[in-house]
Amino acid sequence: MILFRYFARQLLQVTAAVTLILLVVSFTSRFLQYLADAVAGQMTTDILLMLMLFRLPEFLMIIVPFAWFLAILLAYGRMYAENELVVLHACGFSRKSLLALTLGIATILTIVMAIVSLYVAPTGLQETERLRQSQEELTEIDLIVAGQFQAFARGSRVTYAEAITETEQGRQLNNAFVVLRDGSTSQEGEGGLRVMVADTARPVMDEESGRRYMLLENGHFYDGQPGQGNYAVTEFDVQGVLLPDATSIAPVLREKAMPTTQLIGSSDLAHTAELQWRISVICLLPVLTLLGVPLSKVDPRQGRFARLVPAALLYGLYFMLLQVSRDALEDGDIPAVIGLWWVHAVFFIAGLYLVAKERASFRRAANHSAKLAGGH
Repeated sequence: MILFRYFARQLLQVTAAVTLILLVVSFTSRFLQYLADAVAGQMTTDILLMLMLFRLPEFLMIIVPFAWFLAILLAYGRMYAENELVVLHACGFSRKSLLALTLGIATILTIVMAIVSLYVAPTGLQETERLRQSQEELTEIDLIVAGQFQAFARGSRVTYAEAITETEQGRQLNNAFVVLRDGSTSQEGEGGLRVMVADTARPVMDEESGRRYMLLENGHFYDGQPGQGNYAVTEFDVQGVLLPDATSIAPVLREKAMPTTQLIGSSDLAHTAELQWRISVICLLPVLTLLGVPLSKVDPRQGRFARLVPAALLYGLYFMLLQVSRDALEDGDIPAVIGLWWVHAVFFIAGLYLVAKERASFRRAANHSAKLAGGH
């Protein structure tokens, strides 16, 4: 029990540290993508933090298995380099016992990841979908960022506001600039343009029709063809611009966000691929343990980092084959019976081979030492 606690502390501390580092990198990259969408007017900035939190379980599904694999290599590599495991083996703690103890620790982590993969991550993605779809109910005035030109309605309308203030009537654009392109022509630049400049703009809703408008006040609009000088200039006190209807939240979610119970028994290949992917995340941990323990053995003169690069390439190959098999299963190129399971089988057999090879090497070394001792 003392050894179990010691090894668990060594492995889980390294796993937590590696996970934290990789999470920071992944979060930064994803946050910058969401921030770019917010700057482009595709979403509001107040949901960015919630989106990141709901995506956290999905990140953990990918990061934790790799962090666990590296933890085995780093922790045991250090213990081999500092002769800790050499002394333990000499005292009767066999390599088989080391593997069994590591698999026991991996089992605890596997249970946690099973909960994350089968329940927590899909729930988080459902909330992410709802947040993203709720953005479609906002008007473009809600998405405008002060000081930036932003395109809406597939480029047929461009809006700019020098400043934005909150009033009793809602959000108000100050010194607004709106360009409406004539949709009757298909080639950009050939249609007519209406350029509208107003002191203020705010959203309003017509109670009878339920339609939404951008109400511009105290401004001018200019009608004409680009490149020609025959623009018509009109002054107005109030001018309305029709906004698109609100889009309701779609009830059908993507496969990644579907509850696991709905995927079980489904004949849809996309559902089958997603279910096998979630189970594969759980299978990764014991298979990587089987690979990592023999790979972690290094000569004290090599150092603890000797096997990191080959091991990282091995994990990359493992993960890539899982993704390729998932896509092939979705497309119907491989049967569901084979699915992603063949990848786990190949690496499981590779792990058994490495374990058997290490045990055979240890026996040869022990027999050689015995012969030398007998000769003396």
